[in-house]
Amino acid sequence: MPFIAALIGYVTKRVAIEMMFQPLEFVGVRPFLGWQGVLPANAERMATTATEMLTTNLVDPREIFARLDPAQVAKEIEQPLLRVVEDVTREVMETYQPRLWEMLPSGAQQLLLKRVQAEAPRAITKIMREISQNIEDVLDLKHMVVTNLVRDKALLNRLIRDISRPEMRFIARSGIWFGFILGCVQLLVWALTKSPIVLPLFGLAIGWLTDWLALKMIFLPREPKRFFGFYSWQGVFQKRRDEVAADYGDMIAREIITVPNLLEAVLRGPKADRLFSLISREVQKTIDAQASVVKPFVAIAVGTKRFQEMKQVAAAKAAERVPDTIRHAEKYAINALDVRNTIVDRMRRLSPLEFEQLLRPAFRQDEWKLIAVGAVIGGLVGELQALLLLG
Repeated sequence: MPFIAALIGYVTKRVAIEMMFQPLEFVGVRPFLGWQGVLPANAERMATTATEMLTTNLVDPREIFARLDPAQVAKEIEQPLLRVVEDVTREVMETYQPRLWEMLPSGAQQLLLKRVQAEAPRAITKIMREISQNIEDVLDLKHMVVTNLVRDKALLNRLIRDISRPEMRFIARSGIWFGFILGCVQLLVWALTKSPIVLPLFGLAIGWLTDWLALKMIFLPREPKRFFGFYSWQGVFQKRRDEVAADYGDMIAREIITVPNLLEAVLRGPKADRLFSLISREVQKTIDAQASVVKPFVAIAVGTKRFQEMKQVAAAKAAERVPDTIRHAEKYAINALDVRNTIVDRMRRLSPLEFEQLLRPAFRQDEWKLIAVGAVIGGLVGELQALLLLG
């Protein structure tokens, strides 16, 4: 009986763990006949909870982006930027007035290109400085993180599972020891009563109590506490603070708050229009400031209204080329933003209760269902055991 009880304890834990994460999509007949992993089923709520912790306690977008040197960003993208300026200028001119560009003296063409190219890095520096000082106007970090986690449920699973593997192992292994101890009690009660109800009841109790106790021991006590005067215990998750901080920081920096994700959020997120307005304004200012040599030729050829439209199209085309251009600064941005070390450092400063909230919501969400499933499995195994013993 103790060994069967130990097996019940282990199996119910493994089932509960897998039910947290699998399957990613609902399997069965909705709404009640089937199952979806607890985390994937509550992806938006879980992602929102994780993001609140991340943006409230760990990452300040204004502080992070202040680390970018606008002049250095402009330097990193200088060569592709010059090519973009030339391509956009030629394309716009040839589209709006196919013959005008060829009619302009070669010297005027080159002068226009060189003057706009010379001003482009300064314009980029100005744009980057304005973005850095008003990052909330162009980037919704919470929206970015939640969107990525909800869209990629496997990523949400990894975020929780990868930082909690030791806790998962503890849960499974603790089921063996807790089950064995309760099995010894079960054996004693069975020997005294020989009642067939003892086995399924104890099976149910083993499945329920061992799940509940294991979950509690992951997080509590938050500080090391001595029991019986000689035995010390601290929640498994709390004890691994430094290791968890390093793993969490690595994963956030590697898969969530990445330069491509940030770029996508800025360019395609809910605040993208503000960025393109800023870029358009600066591009048109640059054209006005540097095109004085050829402006009379262009204005006469296409008309003042048409010239204004050309500037707007040039600004729009320049904005379209921003993603490919800015990616040349990705390596510099990764090192400058230093997301990983920022998160690790902030996590180590969290209070035990705040630190617990990194993982606790994943277990608390529908926790009763997981424990109940463990109890049902334990009860069924106990019933089977009783049938075998009673022939």
